[in-house]
Amino acid sequence: MKNISKIGIALLALAIFLCAPLGSAFALSLDGAKSHGLVGETPSGYLAAIPADPASEVTELVQSINMKRKEQYSQIASKNGTSLKNVELLAGQKAIAKTSPGNYYRDNQGNWIRK
Repeated sequence: MKNISKIGIALLALAIFLCAPLGSAFALSLDGAKSHGLVGETPSGYLAAIPADPASEVTELVQSINMKRKEQYSQIASKNGTSLKNVELLAGQKAIAKTSPGNYYRDNQGNWIRK
C-alpha cells in the first residue's frame, strides 16, 4: 500500500510536468493538440494520435511526450520496486480520469471517446 501511495505522488508530479508548456520546439502544444482532437490519452499511459494519418507535427509531439513519459515511468517503477507495466497502467487510468471535457481518450476496446 505504501508503494501505491508513492507511485501516486510520483504520477501527480509527472502530470504537472507533462502539462507544462513544451516551449518553442513545437508549434503545436499538448493542450492545443488535445483540444483540437488530434491526440488523446490511452489506457497504456501514453498519448496516441487520433487521426489515422496524422500530420508530422502531431506524430513528433506524440513521440516526444511518450519518450519523456516512459523515462519518468521507468524511474517511478525502479524507485518503488514495481514493474514498468504497473506504472504505465496506473498512469493511464489517472490520465484518462483527468481528461478535460471535450478532449478524447481511448477505451480498453480501442474506441476513441469524447469526454
